[in-house]
Amino acid sequence: MKWLADLNQLSTFQVPHCMKPEDFGEIKTAQLHHFSDASELGYGTASYIRMTNDKDEIHTALVMGKARVTPLKQVTIPRLELAAATLSVRIDRMLKTELQIQMEDSVFWTDSQSVLKYINNETKRFQTFVANRISVIRDLSSPSQWRYVSSKQNPVDDASRDMNVEVFLSSRRWLKGPDYLLEPEKWPTTPKEVNYLSSSDAEVRKELSINSVSVDERKPMTRFIEHFSKWNSLKRAVAWMLKLKETVRQLSKMRHKISKQTDLVKEHMDAFKQTLGPQRLSVEDLEEAERDVICYVQEQHFKQ
Repeated sequence: MKWLADLNQLSTFQVPHCMKPEDFGEIKTAQLHHFSDASELGYGTASYIRMTNDKDEIHTALVMGKARVTPLKQVTIPRLELAAATLSVRIDRMLKTELQIQMEDSVFWTDSQSVLKYINNETKRFQTFVANRISVIRDLSSPSQWRYVSSKQNPVDDASRDMNVEVFLSSRRWLKGPDYLLEPEKWPTTPKEVNYLSSSDAEVRKELSINSVSVDERKPMTRFIEHFSKWNSLKRAVAWMLKLKETVRQLSKMRHKISKQTDLVKEHMDAFKQTLGPQRLSVEDLEEAERDVICYVQEQHFKQ
């Protein structure tokens, strides 16, 4: 295996212990720049500190790098790019806690326009995987901190893809970052396209449109609640409604039983009505009405 044979050559690789050169002087400004990238092989991030001194000299140094192998379960490249971006903001929070240096707002770089579109989106809803990671990114950073970098200038391209050891050792960008960081903000511009996210994007949750006609069909209980302003009056009205409902139910049941004997229907109905006698509300009737009102209100509000 070639990578195993190349390990011996890495013995010459050195990382400076101090991020600031001894002769650099007092730090005037300091800023973290986080780069992220992904491929079908892996994804990762690299974080650099960019410092300026009193002479406006600029120095950059690698603070932390992290690379991960892609999961065995197949994941799309945009999702891996988003996972790398999420890793960047989490590392940023950790470094700002650990580094005892006053920092300006961090800058996050990605070569994925899809990620930038997701971060800048304000209107569309995403699938769960994307939505969860965008939530983390938006909590720990703002869209204005995110910028576009080409793959050729992205140092994390070295971590997300296989690379020859000789090429890695001869390159300085993994330890220092891209050359443009040494310039006074002559940085790559972000394409305008990142402000537009198509509804056909696979990660955009499809919106369901339903056309309906609104008809005011208030239930009897709703009418009672809106009509009566006193609790006792409401209970009594509901109790009478329930008693009437039960009476009608019994009449209907009896009529159904003797529906084939039409000559007996009227006779039985009249006899049943006579057994009803004067109607009064009992304590049990009022308690049942109270339970019905409470259950109805709970059903209407808790389901929302």
